[in-house]
Amino acid sequence: MPTYIYETTDETKPPRHFEIRQSMKDEPLTKHPETGDTIRRVITGGFGYMGKGNAPRHADMQRNMGGGSCGTGCGCH
Repeated sequence: MPTYIYETTDETKPPRHFEIRQSMKDEPLTKHPETGDTIRRVITGGFGYMGKGNAPRHADMQRNMGGGSCGTGCGCH
């Protein structure tokens, strides 16, 4: 079950951040389960790592993937 970051939204107070574990199928919470304060889910980036050897070079993509004129195979052109 993922952990989501939420923050309080009361503009008269500094925002407080906290984490809540919930299913991906659950709707985002709007009230803090303990205090009843109004909250919103904070969108954060994932932790991804691409080392130097992981990413294909653009020239390789042109040769191997074919497709659109951009050479990536996406079919955009």
